[in-house]
Amino acid sequence: MSGDPRFIMVGGFLGAGKTTTIARLARHYQEQGKRVAIVTNDQATDLVDTLLLRAQGYQVGEVAGSCFCCNFDELTRTVERLGVDQLPEVVLAEPVGSCTDLVATVLRPLQQVYQRPLEIAPFGVIIKPTHGRKILQNPEGGGFSPQAEYIFRKQLEESDFILINRIDELSQEHADALRVLIEQHFPGRPILPLSARTGLGFPQLMELLSKPRTQRADTMELDYDLYAEGESHLGWLNCQLEAHFPKPLEVDFWLVGLLDAIARQCRQQDAPIAHLKAIAMGEGIHSVANVIDKDHPPQLSLACQRSTDVVSLVINARVAIAPEALTQIVQTALQNAAPPGTTIDRQQWQSFRPGRPVPTHRITSNN
Repeated sequence: MSGDPRFIMVGGFLGAGKTTTIARLARHYQEQGKRVAIVTNDQATDLVDTLLLRAQGYQVGEVAGSCFCCNFDELTRTVERLGVDQLPEVVLAEPVGSCTDLVATVLRPLQQVYQRPLEIAPFGVIIKPTHGRKILQNPEGGGFSPQAEYIFRKQLEESDFILINRIDELSQEHADALRVLIEQHFPGRPILPLSARTGLGFPQLMELLSKPRTQRADTMELDYDLYAEGESHLGWLNCQLEAHFPKPLEVDFWLVGLLDAIARQCRQQDAPIAHLKAIAMGEGIHSVANVIDKDHPPQLSLACQRSTDVVSLVINARVAIAPEALTQIVQTALQNAAPPGTTIDRQQWQSFRPGRPVPTHRITSNN
């Protein structure tokens, strides 16, 4: 690396494992003695990923209220704020999981518009095997709308390389079949299997990211009407609240039970889950659980192994259902999962469908 900060963006569909990947990359770079900053992104405030990364001790800035592409100036301001005392050597950026066209609206503007020197790393897009198999192999798709699956395919199309996450959970047969499937749809694209959870494949990923980004002459064609419609098919919910229990209870157990209750109601309403994550916080407490899709039970990604009678809770849900229905599902699950006598206050709820993407810049050539 030269003396200029290196900008590394890791893309991928909702629930692919971007945050876990970003956290492990940050740890790798810090172990090399490098100053690392992280920028997260969401269509609303109260982002579980930001809180989780900060809980792990990382320096994190957040671009909230719109995606990187639609708020490019806030992205650059956030990067600059992270470097007020000392410029980071590595900036890790995690875009919204329903975004695409990031080469034209983020990477090229960083090189051609932003008046600060940055080294742009190759752009990797991470996929979850279940999404890859269902969307690329199944003519009827993976359960999301054709418009949402259009976004998934476009994310892979604009990548410099593709990361197959959760490789430790796949048999060799299934891993090979998924690789062949990706090569059929995106020929010539480097493919790297890895596990964000265990670190398998990360030395190879670090090597890939150390290389300069090769500017491709071609520009991806994108139908912004389809793109906007795909985003609008997902109900978006972020909520923050405080729960007071009548007596101390085990936080990890309660949090998993809460997400299980939400996921069950989504299944009952035939509403595919793209992303469901929650963090419970208190004094010395950080517990994080997530649901990767309707076919898997909730997973505890960060355990606190503590009991308490009060927690602050943040929930992020992206589900193929109307926002009003998603709010009702989460509120009902909170009532059903809480023991009698629980009170909930300091509530902040945001539920909506994302608006049409309107990029600050869209540069379709390398000049």
